[in-house]
Formats: sequence, C-alpha cells, structure tokens
Amino acid sequence: MTPLRITRFRFVNAWLVREDDGFTLIDTMLPRSGRTILRAAEQAGAPIRQIVLTHAHGDHIGSVDELAAALPGVEVLISTRDARFLQRDMSLDPGEPTDKLRGGYPGARTRPTRTFEPGERIGSLEVISAPGHTPGHVALLDTRDRTLYTGDAYSTLGGVATTAKAPWRFPLAAMSTWSRAVELDSARRLRALDPARIAPGHGPVVEQPAAAMDRAIAKAA
Repeated sequence: MTPLRITRFRFVNAWLVREDDGFTLIDTMLPRSGRTILRAAEQAGAPIRQIVLTHAHGDHIGSVDELAAALPGVEVLISTRDARFLQRDMSLDPGEPTDKLRGGYPGARTRPTRTFEPGERIGSLEVISAPGHTPGHVALLDTRDRTLYTGDAYSTLGGVATTAKAPWRFPLAAMSTWSRAVELDSARRLRALDPARIAPGHGPVVEQPAAAMDRAIAKAA
C-alpha cells in the first residue's frame, strides 16, 4: 500500500491513510494548506473522516482550523500531552526535561474531539510514543503494511536523519526539537519496530529504511 503524500513546497508533508470508510489524514501542514489537502482527498476518491496530529508545531497543525470548518463532523485527534499546546499551555510536567520548548506553537481554535495515548489504535494505525521533538510527539504504525509515519522523529530531506542532531542538509526540524536526549531514545525505539518504510513529516518515503535509520542514530549519538 503506497502512502499518499501531500506536500507543500516539497518541504512539509501530510499523509492520507485509506480505511474502509474513507481517509485518516495525518497532519495538516502549514496554514492555508486546506484546499490542497481537500483536493488530494477528492482526487483519491474518498472523504477525510479523521485528522490525526503527530504533534502541535505550526507546520503540522497549520490548517487544522481550516479543515475542521470545511469538514463538519470530522474527528480531530492529538496526544493528550500535546493537546495542551493547542490551548497555548506551555507548561512542562514534573519529571519532564527542563529543556526549552523550541519551534512554533501557534495553538488552534479547534478543540480535539478526543485525545489518545500511546498503544491506542486509530483505525489501522497504532499510536507509538515518540517524545523528544515535543513532549507528546507520536509516530503512527500502519499495522497492515508496517508503514511508519514518523512525524518529526525522523526526516528524509537530503537523507534519513533523526531530529536529535541537525544535519547540514536539512537542519530546520532538528532546530525545533525540545529534548535531544529524549528524541534520540525515541529514534532508537522506532528503529526497533523494523518498519517496512518510513513516511516522515519532511521528505519522501524511504523503503526498507533499517540501515539508513541505523546510520542516522549513529550520527546523532
């Protein structure tokens, strides 16, 4: 099953995951991306039933308000931890690293229809804990074909990299990482899942990514 990629400026991605009743949309890209996303779903021949946000940075939630307005009844889901950022609550929890929150957290008018925790299932997608880039960042594993939607735990622009360390070819995602130590641990745990392919927030799909993920982790360690 080929992941359906939607991209703005070849820089930031959203993904359409087909289910029996329509699409799950993973992330909403930058502001004013709604029309592009809706057109892609229409061309692919199914409605968007739910929107799942990997984390609360502005380049991933940028069009959630636009899409929620255009799709009455659509579900909007985000991790319980990152849901607070949608309301501009920037507090850290006891026990979380005190590293500075980096990247843009613009918040949103839209409130999630529900939040989720790691281990839950959203259709065919298993929620995988992947904090570090943000405190509540998650990845999503398609249990049918083992596609791993990594959000910003990995990027593939200019090569596979974790966001624990800024690669010179595409440093922007790593520059927005909250805790590099936590992120590197998440990168290792995602690698241990042995995904068939990775579909990141930034960059193209990479098939059979194990060796590239190993190299990325080694460079960031």
